[in-house]
Amino acid sequence: MVQAINKGVTVQGESFKTWFFRHGMNLYPMFFCTGGKVLYIQKDWKCARVQLKFGLRTRNYVGTIFGGSQFSAVDPFHIVLLINIFKKKYVVWDKAAEIKFKKPGRGKLRTEVRYEDEEIKYIQQQAEEHGRYEFVKTVEWIDEEGDVVSTVSKTIYVATKEYFRQRQKEKSERKSVSDQNS
Repeated sequence: MVQAINKGVTVQGESFKTWFFRHGMNLYPMFFCTGGKVLYIQKDWKCARVQLKFGLRTRNYVGTIFGGSQFSAVDPFHIVLLINIFKKKYVVWDKAAEIKFKKPGRGKLRTEVRYEDEEIKYIQQQAEEHGRYEFVKTVEWIDEEGDVVSTVSKTIYVATKEYFRQRQKEKSERKSVSDQNS
């Protein structure tokens, strides 16, 4: 069921599961302390919207929104969305992350982590074909004037469970041989 259209993108409503998860995240101490607030998670887990307001939890020494808050408020959503999209069929991990600041953040910032159908299919195809796939996903924090405040890029690792298990087994065997030779 379509509830709204935002910038030409069809937006679906939340399910009970995504609504419950959103409210749980907003109460979860590790996320709550970032100063972020999850505004929305699409019922098919393909989109999450997060807000960050200037305040006591987000204010830095120079009176703007702390870069660590910008980073950590969006940090979990790349893999949380993918894990739920793939229904735990694949192993999904963060490999690396980077934040680039464009201008000081003030007031209220918003960002959106979104996966399109074609992107999801491509990720699955690459993982099935090669056992694993790594890619970079970038989101922008936007201020109330519509300006980009920062970009957060995450390198995401997606692997088939078989590939991941085999790699873990190989690592374990190498460690065992190494321990025996010591």
